Amino acid sequence: MLTGKQKRFLRAEAHNLSPIFQVGKGGVNENMIKQISEALEVRELIKVSILQNCEQDKHEVASELSKGAKAELVQLIGHTIVLYKESRENKKIELPKARK
Repeated sequence: MLTGKQKRFLRAEAHNLSPIFQVGKGGVNENMIKQISEALEVRELIKVSILQNCEQDKHEVASELSKGAKAELVQLIGHTIVLYKESRENKKIELPKARK
């Protein structure tokens, strides 16, 4: 689980990113989750936008994507989801240390 400090850090990191996936009319599917998992392995932090024609609730979409991709939901703002997952091979993002 991410701490508040780590989430703030990741939100700042994600600020300049553009969404690389869109969830539309079909909602969330296995193929999308697989692609998002692969993108997270490469980038660690991604944005997903939820299109107006998406019939699922945005909170459902965010939770399905984060569970399916085993990623942390950093933020859901408007129709944009920010997901983070530490990469095994391509670790780029150094999170602030959690205080004990």
